[in-house]
Amino acid sequence: MTAVPREEVGTRLTAHLVDRWEHDDTLMALLRAAVTNPAAADRMRELFAAQIGPAVAALVEDRTETALRAGLVATQALGFALTRYVLRLPPVVALTRTEVVAWLGPTMQRYLTDERA
Repeated sequence: MTAVPREEVGTRLTAHLVDRWEHDDTLMALLRAAVTNPAAADRMRELFAAQIGPAVAALVEDRTETALRAGLVATQALGFALTRYVLRLPPVVALTRTEVVAWLGPTMQRYLTDERA
């Protein structure tokens, strides 16, 4: 993420996450299991902490906000994945990759780089 222009990190991260969800059956199985299985939920938290945490830490100016911002990124990523791939909510399933990135990218950008209100 440090090689990505700061104003593009939300879009790039969203695109990366969509690509992962679209092509990683193991990740999808883990998401499904995490809803009801504590061990799977622990593993999902570990994955996000290991992968999203460092990316967020590299971007935030106030290191005390790293965990909060990473958690907010996770709300978008996991909420989207659950809605699109598990619950299969038709309007969300119908979105193209480009549309998903256009809708979620700005929110991710805000979580990653904007100052708190």
